[in-house]
Amino acid sequence: QVQLVESGGGLVQAGGSLRLSCAASGRTFSIYAMGWFRQAPGKEREFLAAIRWSGDSTYYRDSVKGRFTISRDNAKNTVYLQMNSLKPEDTAVYYCAAGYGPIVVVTTGYDYWGQGTQVTVSS
Repeated sequence: QVQLVESGGGLVQAGGSLRLSCAASGRTFSIYAMGWFRQAPGKEREFLAAIRWSGDSTYYRDSVKGRFTISRDNAKNTVYLQMNSLKPEDTAVYYCAAGYGPIVVVTTGYDYWGQGTQVTVSS
């Protein structure tokens, strides 16, 4: 089992920045990829970014390229999502996920999920 705990969400003005953290514990040695998703009210959960557990490969949704950066800290078993130039349409609950398979952009490709952290961007 792998446990994931997100933190770092909050209220920010448009144009501002936030850094989300996802701390992983448990059988982390078996993880191959970590991903960040978000879900706005009334919408499906959508992929944002992913990183191989080794940290040597990343992948982004086109709409967040250049604004969001995924990274990881091996020593802390933590994955981050740095979000810059935030827009009101970025408002959502943000989730991190861990999977045993390769980086994929669908929710079914991940085996463990955190509880989510709310990000609200005001205009």
